[in-house]
Amino acid sequence: MSVTRTLVICAAAAASFAAGVLWTRMHDTVPQPKEAAPAHEAGVLRFPAGSPQLAFVVASTVASEPVPLAEPLNARVVYGESYTARVSSPVAGRIVALPAQVGDVVRAGAPLVTIDAPDLGAAQADLAKARADETRKELALRRARELFGGEVLPKKDLESAEADLALSKAESARAALRLANLNPRRAPLDGQHMLLASPLAGVIAERRANPGMEVRPDLPDPLFVVTDLAHLQVVVDLPEHYLPKVRVGQPVSAEVDAWPGKRFSGRVERIAPGVDPATRRVQVRCTVVNPEGELRPDMYARVTLLADENRRAVRVPNSSLVTEGLYSYVFVEREPGVFVKRKVALAVQDREYSYVSEGLAENEKAVTRGALLLNSELASGG
Repeated sequence: MSVTRTLVICAAAAASFAAGVLWTRMHDTVPQPKEAAPAHEAGVLRFPAGSPQLAFVVASTVASEPVPLAEPLNARVVYGESYTARVSSPVAGRIVALPAQVGDVVRAGAPLVTIDAPDLGAAQADLAKARADETRKELALRRARELFGGEVLPKKDLESAEADLALSKAESARAALRLANLNPRRAPLDGQHMLLASPLAGVIAERRANPGMEVRPDLPDPLFVVTDLAHLQVVVDLPEHYLPKVRVGQPVSAEVDAWPGKRFSGRVERIAPGVDPATRRVQVRCTVVNPEGELRPDMYARVTLLADENRRAVRVPNSSLVTEGLYSYVFVEREPGVFVKRKVALAVQDREYSYVSEGLAENEKAVTRGALLLNSELASGG
């Protein structure tokens, strides 16, 4: 009995162990719920935060710009001639007062320099003398007419008095013209001191006058240059083959190295009638809007001719483009770490920028650096 009971107990234990093993295996094979992996999207790259690839990728918000007619042209900023005065001394003399300095903002009529001019004093004295002689001759003619009317004076004496008055008037006119020639702007005079004033409101851009300096009308440079910096011009040396694309009044935009990314709007004001035989270029003057005075004369600039201010496209640097065959693509940052490859159509492309007419909207974030890296990652299935 004991042997039989022992066998039964062993069989029961073996069955219990087998049941436990079977339950464990069944439990392990039951599928457990897992977090769903993001579905794979064609042309989309995902990088988790801190990925090393992100250190080489820069994305920037893009904006729309007027579509240019041609690539930017080299130009230089110059004074707006309609808003610039070059003040020189009309008479020989010596500077005795110099209140104006370079950079001063002056109003129209503000004093710039006082000049002691002996010739001016002599001209004033000649005019006063001529007018005094004219007055004396007028009185003499009046007496001669009274005496002639009383049959006391012969007619020849009357005619002589009339001729003397005419000569005196001519001398007065000559002296007045001489004084006007020495003072063409009718500057205020104090004896032989002439006060030269600014003819317009603006900024003193140049000063070539020094205290005690001897001046004369034939100096090669003006004493002062006063200009309104809000109205400057850019001069473009236009290649001949661009001439059919330019017209007076055409919109342009200008850029300078001092303000990268900022564009100054303007219009073509004048086109030279001839071609420079040395450079084979046509000089084109464009007025630009400079309300904050950021542009300065003699800066180098790049001017873009615009077809129409209303025709606009999204501008991206050429580094944003990935070319595959006949098509161009850009990578757009949809969210941090997620980049979408998108096919685009180009309106115009120059040496630095491309203008996208389709496939990219204003205010989207396009990759401006690292586009080739992203394209390689996408091609490798990264």
